[in-house]
Amino acid sequence: MGGNEYFVGWGTLTLINAGLAQAKNRSGLNWFLLSIILGPVATFLLVIMEKK
Repeated sequence: MGGNEYFVGWGTLTLINAGLAQAKNRSGLNWFLLSIILGPVATFLLVIMEKK
């Protein structure tokens, strides 16, 4: 039963990461795809990276 919430949360995180990447002048699509694989690790990387 908890599987659906997991996918919804992961999907939401990928969208947030794409927006974060665009705010830092990086490719939103690339980071969206990377976030599908890395999830929270991609978020951490985006947060610590400087704006391009």
